[in-house]
Amino acid sequence: MVQQVRPTFRSSFQLRQNAPCFQATLPLMSEAVQDRIPVAVITGFLGSGKTTLLNRLLAHPDMGDAAVIVNEFGDIGIDHHLIRASNENTILLGSGCICCVVRGDLVDTMRDLLVQRSRGDVPPFRRLLIETTGLADPAPLLHTLMSMPVAARYRLDAVVTTVDGVAGAATLDEHHEAVKQAAIADRIFVTKVDLATSDALDELETRLTRLNPAATRRRTVDGEVDPEEVFGEAVYDPANRIVDVDRWLRAESLGGASMSKGLDSRRHDARIATFCLTFAQPFEWRDVAAWLDALASARGEDLLRVKGIMNVVDAAGPVVVHAVQHLFHPPIMLEHWPTPFKRSQIVFITRDLSRDYVLEVLTAVRSAADERHESADIET
Repeated sequence: MVQQVRPTFRSSFQLRQNAPCFQATLPLMSEAVQDRIPVAVITGFLGSGKTTLLNRLLAHPDMGDAAVIVNEFGDIGIDHHLIRASNENTILLGSGCICCVVRGDLVDTMRDLLVQRSRGDVPPFRRLLIETTGLADPAPLLHTLMSMPVAARYRLDAVVTTVDGVAGAATLDEHHEAVKQAAIADRIFVTKVDLATSDALDELETRLTRLNPAATRRRTVDGEVDPEEVFGEAVYDPANRIVDVDRWLRAESLGGASMSKGLDSRRHDARIATFCLTFAQPFEWRDVAAWLDALASARGEDLLRVKGIMNVVDAAGPVVVHAVQHLFHPPIMLEHWPTPFKRSQIVFITRDLSRDYVLEVLTAVRSAADERHESADIET
């Protein structure tokens, strides 16, 4: 087992007491991981068309194998003709999918759904859609999917964000929640495009590209979206039994992207940076663990999202790392490299946190490790 080493920095990067510990073990991606229920989180600011999109999804016949968790039925405004049967806080919709309202803790709701499924009280759903409130910061929900015991049965598949094609630019100017919802998304749907001018839509999409170059974007009218456009962003696709790292990272879409340039510094999204670091040489796992630990400890709130594959010494395949703010998902080692290029690629979406800072932390970690090795050689 590779041991994790906590560095002692002689620079500005000091680890805090009780800092988050990045798990050092490297389990192979097992059938248990592959077969967890995929979860798509759908978020978007108030009035962005989330309700319309969800109603179209819930009415779609292909959603018959899905469960949907909403905060309150009144908030989402489920069309009455979709409701077929009701049982306390769980209803069966006309499409066959299950809709469940959160009356207490989300984890309890997710656990209850599994219990009902095992008892045969609800159909055997194969995927889950979770809707957040319009003012929600989606990060805590993602933390739940990555760390709580219930995560042993579920896996985060995609973060989907709706952005109002008419009011989206003003919303991004005025509300930092909307910026964060778009910044951490895997997929962005620009809504109400039939009500917006072509120039306004082009300007909004240019801004969204600066904010989150790695997200796929699509314009939609009246929430018309296929369920397959909502799911299917995870690094592993159980349907095809393949690993698609390029699609998951979308590193090629980043290019020279960094801090949003050319934007008014008073805008919330001017604080967001997106960049990809690529390394040709393999890493010692202890350096990866110490680097990510140090970043999470010192600036975890500003690590909006981190996704990457790392080439680690003595590992047969790439090691997948995934984080939202302070919390890193336990790393997983794939059985083999999906591409002939065995290079590390790690994508950062950050707030007030530059590429140079992230690299400086890595340099400090490696320097500290070298000093320890030299000291150990002398003592030997």
